[in-house]
Amino acid sequence: MTKAIFFDIDGTLVSFRTHHIPSSTIEAIKEARGKGVKIFIATGRPKILINNLSELQDLDLIDGYVTMNGAYCFVGEQVIYKHAIRPEEVRAMGEFCERKGDACIFVEEHAISVCRPNELVKKIFYDFLHVDVIPTVTLDEVINNEIIQLTPFITEEEEREVLPYIPNCEIGRWYPAFADITAKGVTKQVGIDAIIKHFGIKLEETMAFGDGGNDISMLRHAAIGVAMGQARDEVKAAVNYVTTSVDEDGISHAMKHFGII
Repeated sequence: MTKAIFFDIDGTLVSFRTHHIPSSTIEAIKEARGKGVKIFIATGRPKILINNLSELQDLDLIDGYVTMNGAYCFVGEQVIYKHAIRPEEVRAMGEFCERKGDACIFVEEHAISVCRPNELVKKIFYDFLHVDVIPTVTLDEVINNEIIQLTPFITEEEEREVLPYIPNCEIGRWYPAFADITAKGVTKQVGIDAIIKHFGIKLEETMAFGDGGNDISMLRHAAIGVAMGQARDEVKAAVNYVTTSVDEDGISHAMKHFGII
């Protein structure tokens, strides 16, 4: 019996086309929660950038959050898991981006900043994801802070180039133009484990929905993994079931398929 469902946000709960949660998804989640199923968010976004879930939050339908790809998990005001990146690897990534002239977002527990914001930051974060403008800092101003997640706007070729300098980090992508970096071993899978331990839920009682490369670990880990219809092939290969897209009521369809609602 499923007692906990974990949802990615962008492309899973929230449509990239409308920037809203489909009404069918809201109703499905309301029904599942009414039956006692716990509802959790599992996202690459940090808490400070979760700006598109009010349709669920206003109805008090979310029981907890896995954020920063598992590096920062909380329930209400209680932080149940946090894992920062090693300072020397924060420095290595920051200096690499500085040499390349690439933008890089630095995420702390309660703050976020960006070095060298460029057109990609504006186009993707401000215009497409509707994130408020992120404060600009120099590398020297942020390099010694406790950093939980880095988001460099690097190509896949640059990612391969920098890997030897950050051996204790994980790199994941849910959008082609940038990567999310967390400490080694920290993924959404880790976040699921932290949440279910806190609530006393068994892994065999979990379900997860996702569409991006950074979702693969949790989709494989949960008892039931569901990929959205628009997901890439490597995501679909990691799951038990492929539903329709977010814009085609994919979450509702899958929850009906598995008898959740």
